[in-house]
Amino acid sequence: MKKICLSLLLLPILFSCAKINKKVDITRPKLTNNPSWDVVCTNKKPLLSFYISRGGIGKRTYIVHLDTEPHFNSPNFIEYKDIEELDEFLVQKRVEKPLVDNIRYYFRARAVDSKGNESKWAHTRFYLDTSYNKNFMNLTRAKVQNVTVSTGENPKNLIDYDDPGQVSFWQAAPPGPIKPSAIFDLGKPTTISRIWMLANINRDNGWLVDFVWEKSLDGKNFEEIIDAKILNNDTFRNVIDITPINTQYLRLKINHFRGVAPHLNCIIFYTPGKPKVPTPPRGKYVLLVGDQMNGGTFTQLAPYIESLYLGLKTLRVPHYEISLDMLNRLQNRPVAIILSGNNAGYPHLPMYEYNGVFEIIRNSDIPILGICAGHQMLAFTYGYSFARSMGWEALTALEALQQIEPIRILKEDPIFKGIKNPFIAPEIHGWAVAVVPKDFELLATSSYIQSIKHKTKFIYGSQFHPEVEVSYNEGKKFLINFLKMALETQKN
Repeated sequence: MKKICLSLLLLPILFSCAKINKKVDITRPKLTNNPSWDVVCTNKKPLLSFYISRGGIGKRTYIVHLDTEPHFNSPNFIEYKDIEELDEFLVQKRVEKPLVDNIRYYFRARAVDSKGNESKWAHTRFYLDTSYNKNFMNLTRAKVQNVTVSTGENPKNLIDYDDPGQVSFWQAAPPGPIKPSAIFDLGKPTTISRIWMLANINRDNGWLVDFVWEKSLDGKNFEEIIDAKILNNDTFRNVIDITPINTQYLRLKINHFRGVAPHLNCIIFYTPGKPKVPTPPRGKYVLLVGDQMNGGTFTQLAPYIESLYLGLKTLRVPHYEISLDMLNRLQNRPVAIILSGNNAGYPHLPMYEYNGVFEIIRNSDIPILGICAGHQMLAFTYGYSFARSMGWEALTALEALQQIEPIRILKEDPIFKGIKNPFIAPEIHGWAVAVVPKDFELLATSSYIQSIKHKTKFIYGSQFHPEVEVSYNEGKKFLINFLKMALETQKN
């Protein structure tokens, strides 16, 4: 009987020990927001944004390490602790002291719960180069007339710039006796000096490891391009600068890859030089910068502006062609510049193509309005990581009215003339500005930044879409007010 009683007394202790020793699972945070793998940050104090962990006991906080060495043991090592979750999706931390410029940084993070349980480390890396987005690239896209591949289907996906998010792709057939290759016909002899390549963001599926580019004028006799042989590649975005070559055909030969088959989403070739300056319409007009992958404006900006009875015409220029030099060489100046929306994830885009946009934001005295992605471009100008994914998508233009979050005006401004406070407006985005850049001020907000304004220049931004024609759009006057103010400025 005594033995039975003793056993019963020990049961709670044993049960308690079992609970103490029970493994608590906490998933790693996901470092695929901004900065993500191999992006280029352009501010010495970047904002580090990543997706939260799941699991654990009680409240989670995070530890972040930064270093210029992958083992996190250099004199440049930085540690931040006790970082709290921003919301149910994100964690973010602004670097406090300026980082070293022109160098690669390694970035890792882990979660810690209220009982001290830790997740495994999540890792990524990024470059810091504060001069990266300063000047127009002085390159133009080379047109590809045809693509043929040795294996696999859908080769045209490699040059499908109308796919804004670069979701479509070419994938070779699984390994066989033929090494995968693709031939690009430029239609005529063309000078090429840069090749941009985008593979699957998932490093375990389709990344090219060893590959080489070759050139040919007749499509039969190919020779290897100097500086275009890549070994031990460990990224899904490649920017390959080469000594300018004259060629009509370019062949990609893939010798080794990760996963079952090589997987490529997009390839762009560039030729040196500046694009032709377009001829603007006669009279007063608005310059529309198309921020889509294909240079389009995402929404119907042009017909909407021309329908406002303000006597304004429009001229659209793709983001990869516009520059401060082009702007200054136009036959007549535009009344205003509007930077359009874009529905692609920025890590899937060659961000250097927007350098001409950044030039104009910094240096032009023409009134500028950034809408949606254009609003984010205002932040990117001063730091690539100053905008980031929200972890969810605001698609209020497609949702029921009761789901729309009101926008609160925080500071009176002529741009809000005739707009009630708060107001509702359509939104179509998954990214948002997270840091108000220096020399800008916050004008309106919801659960995220909705509008900013430059303190001394005529530059405004709106995350919402004042130009989208839906019945409940109470922000239409934002765009109309901007254009009227720009016209008044021109009179003066």
